[in-house]
Amino acid sequence: MLPLTTITGLPGLEVTSADVVYVVGGVGLLTAAVLPRLIRGRAISAAMAFTGVGVVVGLLPLPLPELNPLESGESTERLTEVAVIVAIMGVGLALDRPLSWRTWRTWGTTWRLLGIAMPLCIAAVALLGWGLMGLLPASAVLLAAVLAPTDPVLAGDVQVEGPNTGEEDDVRFGLTSEAGLNDGLAFPFVYLALFMGSTGVIGAWGPRWVAWELVGKVVVGLLVGGAVGWVLARVAFRAPSATFRFAEAGEAVVALGAVLLAYGVAEALQGYGFLAVFAAALIIRSHESRHDYHHVLHSFIEQIELLLTMTLLLMFGIAIARGLFDDLTWVGVATGVLLVVVVRPVAGWVSLIGSGTLRRERSALAFFGVRGIGSFYYLAYATTEGSFSQESELWATVGFTVLLSIVLHGVTATPVMAWLDGEAETRGDRPATTDPDEQSPLIR
Repeated sequence: MLPLTTITGLPGLEVTSADVVYVVGGVGLLTAAVLPRLIRGRAISAAMAFTGVGVVVGLLPLPLPELNPLESGESTERLTEVAVIVAIMGVGLALDRPLSWRTWRTWGTTWRLLGIAMPLCIAAVALLGWGLMGLLPASAVLLAAVLAPTDPVLAGDVQVEGPNTGEEDDVRFGLTSEAGLNDGLAFPFVYLALFMGSTGVIGAWGPRWVAWELVGKVVVGLLVGGAVGWVLARVAFRAPSATFRFAEAGEAVVALGAVLLAYGVAEALQGYGFLAVFAAALIIRSHESRHDYHHVLHSFIEQIELLLTMTLLLMFGIAIARGLFDDLTWVGVATGVLLVVVVRPVAGWVSLIGSGTLRRERSALAFFGVRGIGSFYYLAYATTEGSFSQESELWATVGFTVLLSIVLHGVTATPVMAWLDGEAETRGDRPATTDPDEQSPLIR
């Protein structure tokens, strides 16, 4: 406990860590309620504001809980895990374009970002980690895997705002769908780093990694998520008994139930839970696509996501103020800068060559590879499950890269997206919307 006299000069008063947490939490929630309206149309994001508040709080002489991820890896892992799966559910529920055999071509940008841009980023950052930072191969691969995915939590300023909003242009759709899928697809490379760190002998784990971590777990996650989503959607919209037709009652908690059920079952079956959550969200979204119930589900998830994001960004800011960057080196700074301003934009641009996207849209898709909470989750998971050299430097480098992304993408998102919208309006383009007739009969 810290005597309050040291802050206010009032004798006989003392403040505990719990008191501070309640006060900061209350102020944070009230700020979250008005912040979106205060910054609307401005070159600043909510992520920047919350992180800044966290830094200020961390600099004050207050008795705050220990927020060093090196000392609380498991707690960091669990909190970031929940934030990511909730964000992924929100991403899936926001998309209007169904994913089916008949419409998979409309996801062409997404496949290119996932299949070309992300592997290029992983390879480039691994080389930077090994050659520039001097990391051991396992740690270099871990750094690359951790920083590979576009974050579904912090990329809201460049993503689709919600179902049937009429704003699903190619840029917003591409970045939203990429964020929904690439968190799960980065996991095999986290396991690659864990295997490299445990034995280092490719022959001992190579075939298993390809067959199970790279392919098998992806398939299990997608199948489980698809099944959970299909069952819940059929119950919500078409159950024989009105008691279970959640859509008619507007039961928003079903969205959270779908998140936990899909993720839990997939993880229990050793599949990738992130992919399961996204698949479940897409299948639910594809049923009765014009129904107002989708707005109810998305709005509920959005509120939970806001609460979790605010909490994590405040914690991130406090951690920065209290030593997260103590082991940050100039080569770590250079690696983060190169990833955000060179590697991702170049990889994204290369992946979209021949895609038919306009130059300005290709530039936006390539540039806005937002790094965020997902990176913290992967690093916490890996360092909890295995042992890596230079862990404190890894945390500092990842933290700096996320902060750089928050600031750079936060400042540029509003003006760039406004410019793209203006150009689209001038050309007379209309965002893509859901056409129920284009949905696969398997999910209608």
